[in-house]
Amino acid sequence: MFTRLLQQSFRRDWRRKLLAIFTIVLATTLMTALASLSIDVGDKMAREMKAYGSNIKVVPKSDSIPLTIGGVNYNPLSGRDYLNEADLPKIKDIFWRNNITGLTPFLTLPVTLGSAEDDHVPLIGTYFHKLMPVEGFDNFFTGVTVTHPFWQVTGTWPEEDSLDQVLVGETLAERQGLKPGATLTLTSAEGKSRNVTVSGIVEASEEEAGGIVAPLALAQDLAGLSGKVGSVSVSALTIPENSLSRKARSDPSSLDAQQYDTWYCSAYVSAIVHQIEEALPNASARPIWQVADSEGVVIGKIQLLMAVVALAAFASSAMAISSLLNTSVMERSREIGLMKALGASEAAILSLFLGEAVIIGIIGGLIGAALGAGLSQIIGLTVFGATITFPGVVVLVVVIASILIALAGSVLPSRTIAALAPVETLYGRR
Repeated sequence: MFTRLLQQSFRRDWRRKLLAIFTIVLATTLMTALASLSIDVGDKMAREMKAYGSNIKVVPKSDSIPLTIGGVNYNPLSGRDYLNEADLPKIKDIFWRNNITGLTPFLTLPVTLGSAEDDHVPLIGTYFHKLMPVEGFDNFFTGVTVTHPFWQVTGTWPEEDSLDQVLVGETLAERQGLKPGATLTLTSAEGKSRNVTVSGIVEASEEEAGGIVAPLALAQDLAGLSGKVGSVSVSALTIPENSLSRKARSDPSSLDAQQYDTWYCSAYVSAIVHQIEEALPNASARPIWQVADSEGVVIGKIQLLMAVVALAAFASSAMAISSLLNTSVMERSREIGLMKALGASEAAILSLFLGEAVIIGIIGGLIGAALGAGLSQIIGLTVFGATITFPGVVVLVVVIASILIALAGSVLPSRTIAALAPVETLYGRR
């Protein structure tokens, strides 16, 4: 009997039911797309924000000793200790290895141009787009093109490991009147010289703009530091910091065993920094908080905005469903009064309307989930240039949410049903 009544209700009032389903489809489509984006937006936004530079810097442990007074660094070991280039792949071998998107070594030394012995400029040796052998990664290319994508080159990049090609910073190029194709003689403090060709002009940060950027092999050769690097910039995908991460940042030993495992196995920038220092015992890794904090704040605000929009969609669709069902109750008041007069309990009548709401919620939720999955892919391709990972659990969550929307919209109609008196409805007084 209950099933027959449901079938008759949908058959007789199909237009209003279709409108209710359409209302839920609109809400659940938006909720599905936002849920998919919210789950995947962390990685997508973190990758987008890598355009602002790396978020971790690794230096020799001796360089991290704070001996700065009045803005002057009095550390006698600063710039005199180095990291081994051969150890760099270990950074890509930590627990969060898949979150390390790039790492770039740097070696800086003063050089003179031509015969002008008093004209010292910094020579910065680095990787541009180098294949780094890492176990488990067949084609791991890294360098400034990965960690510093904001660098712009007019001309061409030098060949990796070249000893006769360099980039000249735009400020230095303008001062010296240099253009791609020009030749220079570089002389290091050790008296070693190299004739090089300017392959391009680089637009970068202030240090690079006033100096020369060269392949790491050339800088090592001029400095007489084969296999050594001064620092490493690391780009890592991280999640926003919270109280646990901040506590671990100040003192990891203050965490109990459970807290430590949770922190260590989460992609906090502080946890990744800690693991890099475990992999390189003679190194000190420090987050670049201006970048790391910005990533966390922006991603957190975007996810909060998505949650607010989803909640607004939930509330508005629930109110629309409530209006539709309440109108349906008033139009069917004689039917409800007759059912009550024939002995139907209030619970049985309510279950009929709630059953209708559940069916409407399931149908609308499934259609909305399918449309939302497609919408999320369109947004992903449009905004991030890549598809969005669509977790299957989103479908279950959205269908449950759509049922809750329909049930929430049934609250007011249910109170209306409870207030209907059989005598009044049968005689047309209500």
